[in-house]
Amino acid sequence: MTDQTDPLIAADVLRGVSRLLYRHAYLGVPEVPLRNGRRADIMALGPKGEIMIVEIKVSRADLLGDGKWPDYLDYCDHYYWAVPQGFDLTLFDRAALAPDVAGLMVADRYDGAIVREASHRPLAAARRKTETLRIARLATRRMLSLSAILDVDLA
Repeated sequence: MTDQTDPLIAADVLRGVSRLLYRHAYLGVPEVPLRNGRRADIMALGPKGEIMIVEIKVSRADLLGDGKWPDYLDYCDHYYWAVPQGFDLTLFDRAALAPDVAGLMVADRYDGAIVREASHRPLAAARRKTETLRIARLATRRMLSLSAILDVDLA
């Protein structure tokens, strides 16, 4: 498969997943730091306020070496893995990767598809409000910075 550090493939998967999410009325923000010190590859808000986290994996080693993914579950209603086309999908049947919890997406630079739906694990109302505001504020800061209205860090 591909090298885990291949930024072009990860960027392609990010683009395809973002298009997939948009078609399903989810708006995703890439590279979202979480309060527990982790960083979600994509955090998305759904039309009814649902929060989804998508983690991108481009190599077998990156996937199997990722023991931190359960730390994301307290910050979302739905958790998905996203991989490029050609990735060995049988790896996601392993109990350690919680196929009963985590969904699975396959994407390229043009689009993506949901291969397995994620389970719905509703957030508490207070956590949902906190995370929704954090995502909205982060997205707004980035938009303002990119539009040169403010001169601020994108993080």
